[in-house]
Amino acid sequence: MIYPETFDEKSGFAVIRSLVAGYCICDLGREHARQMSFLTSFEEVSLRLKQTDELKRIHLFGQEFPLGHITDSTPGLRKLRVEGAFMDTSELFDLKRSLDTAKGILNYFSGKNAALYPVLASLSAGSAVPPFVREKLSSLLTKEGQMKDNASTELQSLRRTITQKQSAVSKKLHAVLREVQSGGLVEGDVSIAIRNGRPVIPVSSSLKRKIPGFVHDESASGRTAYIEPAAVVELNNEIRELEYAERREVMRILKEVADSMRPYLEELLGVFRFLGLIDFIRAKAMFAVKIGAVMPVFRDIPHLKWKDALHPLLYLALKKETRETVPLDIELDDQNRILVISGPNAGGKSVCLQTVGLLQYMLQCGLLVPVSENSEAGLFAGIFIDIGDEQSIENDLSTYSSHLMNMKFFVRHSGPRTLVLIDEFGTGTEPMLGGAIAESILDSLNSSGTYGVITTHYTNLKHFAASTPGIINGAMLFDTGKMEPLFRLETGKPGSSFAFEIARKIGLPEEILKAAAGKIGEKHIDFDRHLKDIIRDKHYWDRKRKNIRQLEKKLESDLEIYGSRLARAEKEEKQIMARARDEARQLLEGVNKTIENTIREIRETQAEKERTREARKKLAGLKQKVEESDTQRDMESRIGKLRARQQKLQHGKSGGSETEPGSESKPLPDDSPIGTGDYVTLVDRGITGEVLDVNGKSIMVAFGNMVTTVDEKKLRRLSRSEAKKIARAAAPEGRSSMFDLRDKKLNFRAEQDVRGMRADEALDRVSLFIDDALMVGAREVRILHGKGNGILRQLIREYLGSVQLVKAFRDEHVESGGSGITVVELES
Repeated sequence: MIYPETFDEKSGFAVIRSLVAGYCICDLGREHARQMSFLTSFEEVSLRLKQTDELKRIHLFGQEFPLGHITDSTPGLRKLRVEGAFMDTSELFDLKRSLDTAKGILNYFSGKNAALYPVLASLSAGSAVPPFVREKLSSLLTKEGQMKDNASTELQSLRRTITQKQSAVSKKLHAVLREVQSGGLVEGDVSIAIRNGRPVIPVSSSLKRKIPGFVHDESASGRTAYIEPAAVVELNNEIRELEYAERREVMRILKEVADSMRPYLEELLGVFRFLGLIDFIRAKAMFAVKIGAVMPVFRDIPHLKWKDALHPLLYLALKKETRETVPLDIELDDQNRILVISGPNAGGKSVCLQTVGLLQYMLQCGLLVPVSENSEAGLFAGIFIDIGDEQSIENDLSTYSSHLMNMKFFVRHSGPRTLVLIDEFGTGTEPMLGGAIAESILDSLNSSGTYGVITTHYTNLKHFAASTPGIINGAMLFDTGKMEPLFRLETGKPGSSFAFEIARKIGLPEEILKAAAGKIGEKHIDFDRHLKDIIRDKHYWDRKRKNIRQLEKKLESDLEIYGSRLARAEKEEKQIMARARDEARQLLEGVNKTIENTIREIRETQAEKERTREARKKLAGLKQKVEESDTQRDMESRIGKLRARQQKLQHGKSGGSETEPGSESKPLPDDSPIGTGDYVTLVDRGITGEVLDVNGKSIMVAFGNMVTTVDEKKLRRLSRSEAKKIARAAAPEGRSSMFDLRDKKLNFRAEQDVRGMRADEALDRVSLFIDDALMVGAREVRILHGKGNGILRQLIREYLGSVQLVKAFRDEHVESGGSGITVVELES
């Protein structure tokens, strides 16, 4: 049930209906738009939403939809029900093109597209174009819509004869023209003209008697006469008679075609019902793209949970002015069914109420709505609205009386599946009395289980909402610093009207404001001031919570980075160990071969046993020396470097400022040997570094990002504490990380292109990209994934939905890339 009868005009749906009709390409679709109405069947609403959503996806994916020429041929088809009636050639041509379009659409929703768009495929399955009619029309008409010469033997003969006669007339007429030109009766540049369907020669009126023939016309000035020479009059008469015969033959053929089509009339009318419905669904999809509408999660309960909802008409109006529309977040459920919105004038209360009413009405008319994709919507049995002035002199109704009449209807007909929308509740009469009546009506509506959105300035209604289960307060936010509304809704607390602040900004004298404050009483002033204090404090703590979430996210990111580095170091350690063992084994095998060769040489030279024993002993010592000095030292050196890196990573992961017990040891003696992982300083420079490798007297040292080899004499070994003190003296604490973050911010691009990547590669890239965006404090980023089949887009959006600090995501505007680009909003 919809109340009042003027709901379309009051809610703005009449304009929506007109905009949708404007996207239709034929009268059949426009008729569907005119008949669009409020539906209460969950299955029917869900079906229409899915139909529109599927056609919208076809449009966004850039696929060619075969919606070509459609003309409403139903009047001509209905005419064929009468025996002897027929459609003329132009009507048959329009019918043929419309049937070709229908055939193309039916073919489109077969094959692989039937699985992609099951709802539209099911709709198409109920229609079929009669093959006989298409073939008959194709054999009868040319591509230009004319009847073919071979439509019948008689028509072909008539047209051939007409062509021959016209050729003879042309030859004779040109002969006469050359003759009169040579006689000086007409000028040399005169050509043959057509008057009343007959070929004529333009002649000066003063000379028209000198050329025998029939005068068909003359110029406006009377100076030129148009004469059909007598030599061609008879031939032209014959041509005219042949043309009459041709016309009769065409009519005979058209009647014959009509008789053959008459058995298929109902099928043909069904095809046009299908075309009209497809045209209407396409118009709804095009309008959805225009306003950025989607299909929310739809449930068969009275419920709504909208995120980033927009008033479509306001959005289109502000878009023309290149201004942004502030989105609305609102939720009504079985715990908080009625929302009482308060706040300053011109703060957006009425727009919020109208947005709820219009979007719910659009949804139950089968239209997609401009909300976030993760929004939820329910089904209502009726929508009642009380907005604007309904006073009537004829019916003796004042403004307040008309409101009371509406409230009477609301109280009588509201129920658990009704949505009521009341603007400026209780106004129009004495405030104390109006507020009391409004509170009683609100109590009655709440008792009936009604859902609703109500706007008011009355304090008693705010108090009632705060203390009554099922009703919740809401406030339109106001910037007290700039003294201007923010047009954002916040539920859970009432809003202040900011009457004194607005009056002070306008420039009302301060003594008047003081007098007003004295009249209203300190209690009321304190209540309003406390509301403002609550708003200010809430904003402060909201900012604090955002900062904490951002820091926690950064900490998690840093821990993840250190963890991955540590895992990578452990992996490298295992690889180096395995490689070192292989090298050692190969080296030992070479040494063994050398030993055996030596023994063989000794035997061949028939050396003494004592000498053989000495050779074997010498080679065994060589083997041990190689094993211990070369392979083992190299392996330990590499492992030492990895362990040093691992300790550094673990130290950074745990905080970096605390050291293990005993690590703050005394400075080591200068003559102690320098080893891998030690801290050292250049004697003549005072620069600290870490030892990466020791090769005799040459030592590889990392000084910050620079790695170099230094002679041992130029270095002095340091303890960890000494190295830290020198490093802190040389550079302020945190400078490196500060510069790293600054560089990341300077080099960060708010756009990531993953087109052409595999799914796992793209998700890894998107994950790192979102982490970087959160680290640098980006509020909005874009991910280019292309349209394709939408698989990559779906995977990316499923990942984004799992990230806590992703506030919302949506398609880019159609003109900027549409569904090929996902715009991601991040918590700031």
